This record gives sequence, structure tokens and C-alpha cells, in this order.
Amino acid sequence: MAKSTPPPPNRWGPLWPLGEAVRFLTAIPVPGLPPMSERSIAGAIPCFPLVGLLIGGVLVATGSAAGALWGDGVRAVAVVVAWAVLTAGLHLDGLADTFDGVLSWRSRERKLEIMRDSRIGTMGALALITVIALKIALLAQPHPDWWLALLLAPVIGRWADLWSIVRFPAAQQGGLGRNFRDHVGTPALIVATSCAAVAAALAGPHGLGALAAAWLLTEWLGRRWVAELGGLTGDTYGALCELAEVVVLAVMLVSLSR
Repeated sequence: MAKSTPPPPNRWGPLWPLGEAVRFLTAIPVPGLPPMSERSIAGAIPCFPLVGLLIGGVLVATGSAAGALWGDGVRAVAVVVAWAVLTAGLHLDGLADTFDGVLSWRSRERKLEIMRDSRIGTMGALALITVIALKIALLAQPHPDWWLALLLAPVIGRWADLWSIVRFPAAQQGGLGRNFRDHVGTPALIVATSCAAVAAALAGPHGLGALAAAWLLTEWLGRRWVAELGGLTGDTYGALCELAEVVVLAVMLVSLSR
């Protein structure tokens, strides 16, 4: 009788949710974890804002180096390219799929079918271009505190993910969105909200204003998409993250300029 192969050891110990969150949300190699599963990802969701802080730190370092060498315009482009590479385009893919579906003006079932299609349509491409262009334009401003907005944006963007997972129903039976919704509850939301609120408070009134603006956008779009789709999906979570990041950059940079 063949012996079953034991699962690989978890070398992260009690910090495994953080490692799993880094592995899921970024392209950074994370050795020492068991194979990824939908349940393990769901258990790591409270750490999403912390991973957002890691992403923001890497982007600030990238922008500082590029800006010192080539100026503000190149800095902004380098940051946005690094942003997409570091996150493996995870949320950008959800953004494109969501807008292909919700702007198709079809039936609910057809919208969900379009969102499951891996091909990018006209509205998805337009959404990608718009978000990328806005991030570049906002970060290209010659503001000395650009780094503070950039550090905070990925934190609040990933908090918006968790808020929408807990706050709104899932659209479909099965799928990553449904599994997240089934395994994530209020305690996880409290942990993640506390992390995001502390980060925003450390950034001052501007950070708290950015958090409030991102929350308003997430609530409004979440309710609208629930009405259209019957609930949210993994793609809409990605779209909400990307849009919340743009809002944070916009609110932070305009308020810091005053």
C-alpha cells in the first residue's frame, strides 16, 4: 500500500496569514507555506491592509529612485508600472472584467457570463486606460508629499476589498467571491479596519479624509453592482480596490496641496 505524502511544513507559524496574503496579493516569492487554497486565502484576508503597506513601501522606494534620476514624470510612470508588476495585475484584471460586464447593458446572467470571460472588451480596456492614466497624472504632480499618498493608497484599496466582501452578498454560488464571503466575517473586518484607520490617522486629516472618500465610493458602487448583478464577485472586489486607490491619491494630493 502506497504511503500518502505528508503536506509540506508551514515554516511561518502563527504568521502564516501574513505570508499567505503576500503570496496571494503580490508576485513576491513566499517560501515555507503549504499549497495555496481558497480557505487559506480567506484566512489571510485580515492581513490585506498590511500587505498594502508593503506594496506602498516598495512603490515609494521605486518612485524615489526614479524621481531622483529622471524627474516627476518618469517617477509616476515607473511607479504605476511597478504597481502592476508587483501585484501581477490581479486587481487590474478584475477592473477590466467588471466594466466589460456592468457596462454591457445586458441581463444579469449575461453580465456575469461576460465577467467570467478572460478576454478584454472595449469597456474593460477603457477602464484600464482611465485608471492607469489617472494614477500617472496624479503621481506626476510635483508635490513633496506624493510619497505619503502613495504609501496609503494600497492600504485603503485592500481594505475596500474586505469591506465589500463582508458588507455585500456574493453574486454566485461557487467561485472565489462566494468562498471569501462564506469564510470572512465581522472580526476580520474589525482587524482590517483598525489597521487601515491607524494608517490613515498617521497620515493626518488628509489620510482620514481619503479613507472616508474611499468608503463612500465603495458603498455606492457596491450597492449599485449588487442591484445589477445580485451580489459581488471576485472581479468586482478587484475593481473596487483599484478605484479606491485612485480616490485616495486624488483626495490626498489635492488636500495636501492646500
